[in-house]
Amino acid sequence: MKKTLLAVVMAAAAGFSGVVPRANAAAGDSIKFNMVHADGATCIPATSHARVTITDQGPVQKMHIEAFQLTPNTSFTTFIVQHSARPFGLSWYQGEIETDSRGRGVADFTGIFSAETFVLADTAIPMAHIGIWYADPVDAANAGCPNIVTPFDGDHEAGILVLSTGNFADDKGPLLRLK
Repeated sequence: MKKTLLAVVMAAAAGFSGVVPRANAAAGDSIKFNMVHADGATCIPATSHARVTITDQGPVQKMHIEAFQLTPNTSFTTFIVQHSARPFGLSWYQGEIETDSRGRGVADFTGIFSAETFVLADTAIPMAHIGIWYADPVDAANAGCPNIVTPFDGDHEAGILVLSTGNFADDKGPLLRLK
């Protein structure tokens, strides 16, 4: 009797599992886009770029950045910004990307990187772009870039912008694509 009851319960469970909807990622749960060489970054190849993948993790997103053809063995800093070019507007520090001997860097960040990334002032101000700067102005100068100090680093002393999402219109930044 116990074996029969167990067989019936297992058969019912197997049958019902076919009716339960499977968990599939909805459209918009992951986006991919490229970052491009920033104007004025004359010390790195014009073909330098980054590939960004943002994956929805439920309450947060994971942003994976792979950067190519930057200065080897150097630290770069990443910010979420309101505008892709000067003036960058409101900016949010994410962290560092370290390059290897070939000038390739990879980093992962966890946060809110979607249409829900905004600053609330009198109105909601979207922060829909990404910028990557030399983390140290000395590294930028040593690489042959202009010796300009910007606040885009954790210690507020960075070099120039090297990669950006300037390939997207200012009011249509890529972070607006993930709802």
